[in-house]
Amino acid sequence: MPHSSGRLRRGAVTATAVGTLMVPLAGGTASGVPALGHTATNAAVASTDPPSPSASPSGGVRVLTPDVTHQLDVTVQQVMRKANIPGVTVGIWTPDKGNYVRSFGVADKGNGQRMSPDLYMRIGSETKTFTVTALLKLVDEGKVGLDDPIGKYVSGVPNGDKITLRQLAGMRSGLFNYSEDPGFFRALTSDPQRPFTPQQLLDYSFKHPVLFPPGEKFYYSNTNLILLGLVVEKRGGLPLGDYIEKNVLAPAGMHHTVFPTDAAFPNPHAQGYTNQTADGKVADAADWNPSWGWAAGAMISTLNDLRTWAPTVATGVFPDGSRMISPATQKQRLTTPPTPIPGAGYGLGIFNVQGWIGHNGSLPGYESLTICLPSAKATLVVVLNTDINYQGAEPSTVVGQAITEIISPQHVFNLPAQPAAH
Repeated sequence: MPHSSGRLRRGAVTATAVGTLMVPLAGGTASGVPALGHTATNAAVASTDPPSPSASPSGGVRVLTPDVTHQLDVTVQQVMRKANIPGVTVGIWTPDKGNYVRSFGVADKGNGQRMSPDLYMRIGSETKTFTVTALLKLVDEGKVGLDDPIGKYVSGVPNGDKITLRQLAGMRSGLFNYSEDPGFFRALTSDPQRPFTPQQLLDYSFKHPVLFPPGEKFYYSNTNLILLGLVVEKRGGLPLGDYIEKNVLAPAGMHHTVFPTDAAFPNPHAQGYTNQTADGKVADAADWNPSWGWAAGAMISTLNDLRTWAPTVATGVFPDGSRMISPATQKQRLTTPPTPIPGAGYGLGIFNVQGWIGHNGSLPGYESLTICLPSAKATLVVVLNTDINYQGAEPSTVVGQAITEIISPQHVFNLPAQPAAH
């Protein structure tokens, strides 16, 4: 989870930058990627009187002219070939520069089913944005305080009397990331369908010493979100998924986003390919139980729902214009102190990377990127069906960087990944 949210045991710095639930993995590349083609849906729409195709006003994005959309088509497919990505869907939406929605490659390498924009996808660490939103709603209701110690709500937390909810949401708690624990990795990969409870996940973390005093520095840890999920359940009075559905998804009109309680996966969905396995071989992870990610990375969504979510989480305003989060609380969320990654800040469960606000996610077999560029009111969503690194980088970041180098050259989404720490 940020970096990526789904790598089980990737290095701490990597996780720091991207938004993945990480399981430590041995290297490896996907194999047998079919010939690439694309399904064009909602073909790109260009402004009727566009400026030069190369024009990119300060703070903005380029007009999605036919030349620009062709460049996107070619670039995405080139990245897919290099990184052995089976299938990817990209959505770009702007109020005045045009829209672009394309799917490339395959959703299922076994039967050749094409990737398409309507598929359900696991979104990994993007779940964090929903969990933190739930927490912030409780803050607005006066049921919790961001500067409350976690020990007020959950017992047995190392440094629980000092670590605040704000530090948990901002990845500055110092708590060890449970998904980097070797025992956890063995337990998950030996039986990927097994369920994990939140307490079991915390136990993997708490057997390690704290890494630094609370607030001292940024360290991406899925443990933080498990604790915040428990706080939401205790103070919100509902299971976490139910609270998020009632207070976030339903008001946002996101009817194709779910918080699963088991391995069930709505149809239609893409198969997902990972090498985060016991033997390091590539496997299909579609039926893996995502309970190990829970509040940090278990959720499932679709391209169009993520299109809705990007500006909603970036502004704190629901699509109907009502407030999701109060302006004062949203301001705190979007205060994004620097991280060790140049050009990247992290606020309360949200990244700011070169002006793009949002989060990325990774879970074995799947990666996603949902970001908004407020200066241009532009949204970018990328979903793909592998989490296998390409030259040490998350595939979603490789795709996202290639796209933003074209559409917003002054705002390039460029989260660098570090070598995995094994």
